Amino acid sequence: MKLPAQYFTKSLMLLLALSLASCGFHLRGEAKMPFSTIFIEAANSNSLLISELRRLLVANHVQLVSKPDQADMVLNISLELPEKQILTLGGSGRVSEFQLRYRVSLRAYDQQQREWLAADDLQLSRDFSYDDTQILAKEAEEAQLYQYMRSDMAQQIMRRLSHAKPQPLTQK
Repeated sequence: MKLPAQYFTKSLMLLLALSLASCGFHLRGEAKMPFSTIFIEAANSNSLLISELRRLLVANHVQLVSKPDQADMVLNISLELPEKQILTLGGSGRVSEFQLRYRVSLRAYDQQQREWLAADDLQLSRDFSYDDTQILAKEAEEAQLYQYMRSDMAQQIMRRLSHAKPQPLTQK
């Protein structure tokens, strides 16, 4: 008896899906977090980075709580700073290139004050050319670059959180 080609195709797809699932593969942005609840402590809790982090955490089945004493982990973002620096000047003294930087300082700890992520500074930078005859377009490009950097920073923080582990308390 000859089996139809659809049977082999479905079997192959099932085998592929099972092998990907068994090797620990997951889509980008989806990771098993080592905690189930988190409190985000930030100087500006309404920033776009914090909003993006909240969205990613909820997508990864982490519950956001409103008080630090309700959380398995407290994520403290003490600094979120976009910066802009002149890189090059043209012959007439006009700016021809900028460097955009995006810095974030963070730390994660739990109720027992055990460090999950030690205090660290993360920084991203992008260079972009500037032409003062295209001011509106270059302002839009700058805003877009900052948006990409925020998104990239949120992904980096999520990767760090997914690998975080409580460190033993040190005796003083």
